[in-house]
Amino acid sequence: MDWRIDNGENEIMNKGVKGSEKEVKRSERTNVLSLLIILLLSSCGYDMKDIERFERKNPPDQEVTDAHVWRTEEGKPQLELDAPTIVQYRQPDTRTLYPKGVELRFYDENRHLQTLIRANKATSYDDKNILTATDSVVVIDYSTHDTVYLKDITWESDNDIIYSHNPVRAVNGSRVTYGDGFTSDGNMTNLRITRQRGTIEFEE
Repeated sequence: MDWRIDNGENEIMNKGVKGSEKEVKRSERTNVLSLLIILLLSSCGYDMKDIERFERKNPPDQEVTDAHVWRTEEGKPQLELDAPTIVQYRQPDTRTLYPKGVELRFYDENRHLQTLIRANKATSYDDKNILTATDSVVVIDYSTHDTVYLKDITWESDNDIIYSHNPVRAVNGSRVTYGDGFTSDGNMTNLRITRQRGTIEFEE
């Protein structure tokens, strides 16, 4: 598995990093760490007021802007990530925040765009291997043309599962389906609305 960081100049750090000169010099290593955290890690949930208090008391150790990251397998793209801002803290515990949103694009073995996840906020913890995105979460399944709207979504990397236990709404053309949850494998190849509560057909 390969990791490639690109912002148009092949170095994500060129776009803007707040930190010491020493951190800038080891930008490649730092951003690979940020990438791993983005893709694999996060908390099971968080309170925005707690995070705001945390940020006021603890300035970030690393801040990266205009992040564009690829994960590949044998040269084939698997996952693409875009985030306007990535903020990393190492004390009192290691966590990474995405305060301006994040977009993940999953590709199939033929390099076709398969699924997209977009959220306005996300957070991560490196010791739990869980990623949670919140605030206007959207999942687009390009194989079925379904667009799913969720309150939040959680990615448990160790368990190879992506899910939400909150109400969801899936739109496909004139059909709207409601459910009480969402689940998929970690590669977003088997999306399913759980506990469906009904489908409504609208006339076009």
